[in-house]
Amino acid sequence: MSSLIPGQPSLVAPGVWRILALNPGMMTGPGTNSYLLASDQGLVLLDPGPEDAHHADNLRAAATEIGQPITCVLVTHTHRDHSPNAALFGAVRRLGPLPPDDGLQDEAWQPDQILADGDCLSLGEGRTLRVIATPGHVSNHLCYLLEEEGVLFSGDHLIQGSTVVIAPPSGSMADYLASLRKLEHESIQVMAPGHGDLIIEPMDYISHTIGHRLRREEKVIRALTQHPDSQVSELVPGVYDDVPVFLHGVATMSLLAHLLKLEQEQRARRDAEERWVLL
Repeated sequence: MSSLIPGQPSLVAPGVWRILALNPGMMTGPGTNSYLLASDQGLVLLDPGPEDAHHADNLRAAATEIGQPITCVLVTHTHRDHSPNAALFGAVRRLGPLPPDDGLQDEAWQPDQILADGDCLSLGEGRTLRVIATPGHVSNHLCYLLEEEGVLFSGDHLIQGSTVVIAPPSGSMADYLASLRKLEHESIQVMAPGHGDLIIEPMDYISHTIGHRLRREEKVIRALTQHPDSQVSELVPGVYDDVPVFLHGVATMSLLAHLLKLEQEQRARRDAEERWVLL
């Protein structure tokens, strides 16, 4: 498995290089992974990362080392650790989703071409990058499957070493689980995530993630059974008793996503004071 060294290009698949951004942190792990994909029209830059001139310089240096210019930018989604650095690449063509209006997005991102589920991008020499819409982490999330090699660029839909936050209103736990099950029908050999190293047993990882989320849902139901008429903040300590307390603020968002899923399924409801009960 390849190492994660900030700023240095690492070959992760034939014609695919990863360059780790310089933004490690609680929400980003080692940092955001940017990828360069060789094509017959130059390099495709997937997820240029947060706005950071140093990271942009590292990406250009990697392109020079590879021997092709960056001619196209793709993004998996428009959170501010994934798309803003596109602004530092001038007039190159931009492809991807539109940003939702939830206050958490890179509002400056405007694609020249809006991508949707099933769209295919030819990289030349019989290589095809197919768009797979995977809403859940955020409503506009896309994965990209390099079909011939079975490499899935999973963005923040699945990351290595941790689960992702599902933050309503643009994040949806129901959509997230549906998107995971959708990937179970794809031919994926390896995942290249937005954070962390390669995921080399992708189908097992998808199955594990579905199971983990459903087990968390069971804890939500048990907590509501024991403590009806509770607000989200009151449920967090019991539902996330296996998570460090300093992460409970972030966990609150995913807990709300679980409750909204139960509400959507008519298994729970809330009152005007945002107190939840099971039905």
